[in-house]
Amino acid sequence: MKFVSIVMGSKSDYEVMKSCSDTLEAFGVNYEMIISSAHRSPERTATYIAEAEAKGAQCFIAAAGMAAHLAGVLSSKTVKPIIGVPMSASALSGIDALLSTVQMPAGMPVATVAIGKAGAINSAYLAMQILALDNEELAIKLKEDRIAKAKKVEMDSLEIETKIK
Repeated sequence: MKFVSIVMGSKSDYEVMKSCSDTLEAFGVNYEMIISSAHRSPERTATYIAEAEAKGAQCFIAAAGMAAHLAGVLSSKTVKPIIGVPMSASALSGIDALLSTVQMPAGMPVATVAIGKAGAINSAYLAMQILALDNEELAIKLKEDRIAKAKKVEMDSLEIETKIK
């Protein structure tokens, strides 16, 4: 079974990353969510990556704050796509996590999205776009979602538009 793996560095990331899992659920995409730290449980993290790949993980979403090494550790252990979600977990409001996630060395890519909830949601969308490369049903759902979002903007605009008098 193909699925998206969501790995969080700590339990405190769950409330934000629930937006990611909710988005995947809305599209009927299978996922698995665990907590595993690059620093506090490195063996668990390495073992999980291998097990998830064997079970059908197609891509990994890594959510971490502060030093945010989780996405890099995942990238070092698999050639599957990694999407990093920087979390706001320090006095720097997630800027430290953003820089740690995005500044990967050449050859160890991590697609990095926005800090926090917007990033969590976009990580789900990016994972689904990856899965949709060979899943036409999912590709159609994503296209329909884009159309619905565009129509909502038009409807919102109609509600507040005024004509020049």
